[in-house]
Amino acid sequence: MIGSGYWGKNLVRNFSQLDCLAMACDVTPAGRATAAELAPGAIITSEMESVLAADVPGVVIATPAETHFALVKRALETGKDVFVEKPLALTCEQGVQLVRLAETHGRILMVGHVLEYHPAVVRLLELVRGGQLGKIHYIYSNRLSLGKIRREENILWSFAPHDVAVILRLMGSLPFQVVACGGSYVQPNIADVTVTNLLFDNGVRAHIHVSWLHPFKEQRLVVIGSRKMASFDDVAKKLVLYDQHVEVKEDGPVPIKGTGEEVPFSLDEPLRLECQAFLKAIATRQPPLTDGRSGVQVLKVLQAAQRSLVMNGEPVTLNV
Repeated sequence: MIGSGYWGKNLVRNFSQLDCLAMACDVTPAGRATAAELAPGAIITSEMESVLAADVPGVVIATPAETHFALVKRALETGKDVFVEKPLALTCEQGVQLVRLAETHGRILMVGHVLEYHPAVVRLLELVRGGQLGKIHYIYSNRLSLGKIRREENILWSFAPHDVAVILRLMGSLPFQVVACGGSYVQPNIADVTVTNLLFDNGVRAHIHVSWLHPFKEQRLVVIGSRKMASFDDVAKKLVLYDQHVEVKEDGPVPIKGTGEEVPFSLDEPLRLECQAFLKAIATRQPPLTDGRSGVQVLKVLQAAQRSLVMNGEPVTLNV
């Protein structure tokens, strides 16, 4: 494990409880102390090279986003399977380079899009693919709270990767157009609030609203279909399927309002499931759900959204 800070400590805890963590590395005394407390059976070090030289098959990287490319590249070159927290890198070009490097060395490359392992999201995907919602019309996602405000990346790159990953999984394709707008209020040139609109070639639209300047916490994903509608509230831990839609009749559109039925799902910790997926990939040599290629797809959307954001909401077309 490389990095045991704000998010990394959760990975340290999970891999330690899975009884497979050999070493934990952090450059700060506080990070090493946290790792030592959470993983008493692991060797604690400040030297990344000692981790890469260790006789272990896999490395997990949870460090600042700007370090991901160099660290993943180094780990792959030393023959390690790699699980890196999102984003995979800061540009599509870097992401593609890492995917090719992993393929050249025959290594597993996995990206930490933890929401894709959430049992409720897995169940929602089953409902969509099973046709229970009918034809998808549009999707929206809100990921809002007060803090944690970062200095090294904006809200788009900090919060939106989760929602982009899930929407791409639900749609099974990239959008052909991305539009993003937002505002920087706390720190110059670091957006605190963004709204990103995605347009797919089948006419489906999706929008992602993210903010760390918000009076309450909201993490909600809504999918509107021609037959039914679904809502996943990750704060309330509820997935609800609404039996309601709109019928177009001779005298105009008529809303058909039905009841909402709560859909049960497993309460397993998504991060634990994600960690187990990495261990399974190492053992089976089969690519995990959130492999390097899916990480690159997310990067394409984020990079397009960042370009649009800088251009004050000008549409950016993706080559899909």
